[in-house]
Amino acid sequence: MSERSRKRSFASRPADPEIWIKAPDRQVQRILPAEDFSARLTIDVTADMRGRIKIAAFQRGQTVADMMRALFEREFPPPSGEGQ
Repeated sequence: MSERSRKRSFASRPADPEIWIKAPDRQVQRILPAEDFSARLTIDVTADMRGRIKIAAFQRGQTVADMMRALFEREFPPPSGEGQ
């Protein structure tokens, strides 16, 4: 049991640190443009309100998140001349 496993795991160290340090950075592909990334917003609502929101979303065939995003877009449009 005192011998280390040769199997690499998630947090394993590279076999040759020099090669690892000198290796070029991997390219990260962006799927969405920066303006499409979202930020989380948390609000407090009553249990009754939460239930009504979930039922409305279900009846419309939408997720709560999509329904709320559409509501926010309608209620808080970008200033004229921006974003469209």
